[in-house]
Amino acid sequence: MDVAPTIMLRDDAALRVFDTGQGLPIVFQHGLGGDAAQVAQNFPASPSRRRLTVECRAQGGASVGSSRPFSIAMFADDVLAAADAAGMERFVAGGISMGAAIALHLAARHPDRVSGLVLVRPAWAFDAAPGNMQPYVEVAELIDRLPLDEARAAFASSATATRFRREAPDNLASLLGFFARDNATVFAEVMQAIANDGPGVTRAEAADLARPTLVIGSGVDLVHPLATARELANTIPGAAFAEVTPKATDKNSHFTEIRAAIGGFLDRIFNNQDQS
Repeated sequence: MDVAPTIMLRDDAALRVFDTGQGLPIVFQHGLGGDAAQVAQNFPASPSRRRLTVECRAQGGASVGSSRPFSIAMFADDVLAAADAAGMERFVAGGISMGAAIALHLAARHPDRVSGLVLVRPAWAFDAAPGNMQPYVEVAELIDRLPLDEARAAFASSATATRFRREAPDNLASLLGFFARDNATVFAEVMQAIANDGPGVTRAEAADLARPTLVIGSGVDLVHPLATARELANTIPGAAFAEVTPKATDKNSHFTEIRAAIGGFLDRIFNNQDQS
């Protein structure tokens, strides 16, 4: 991937921006705790598409900055600043989980900038602090309160982990991974704030998003409920919906199907259109 110079924001946050390819402008964001590598795993590379990905504060190679509190709106503003710096006036907005929430926020708050939406495994519909995000709060609170080894052991033996081990093992692996992050203590603050936040978009506002939209969901996932993906697809006018193989069942098929769904949607809707 091509790496643009790090963007410095007013509050001294330094964000790494990945700008790759040419053609249809697309801003595509990672999930909570993810990075540009996660995006590359889910997004179909093509010489006819230009993809911009910002590694959000305390994630990937990004620093934190002095602004508080952390929020999806803050991350969306950071992404928009990077799009401005890259000369992307209008783009398809998309992302995975938290990235999908950022994209939804951008579409509702900056409709003149967003030509389409790609929402992959959304964790939020319209409410802040949904129950499916509370395990992130639980992990963050343990990291704040205990040494990391003790915090991990406490979570691994919790009722939440027991349920996830039985019903969504891939989610559990991600949650346990947070205890091993080099910046675990700093990231816990981000994780707790984002898990208690939301896209800041009402159902009525989503129902007014008259732009091409693809929503992708999968089962065997307690953090990204299939019902949430269906709710967004049923609310946004004319949205296409794709259900893919769960990551917990077959990772290779999961990512292959996501890339195929996104590529097919972009080619079908935006082929030969200049969105720049």
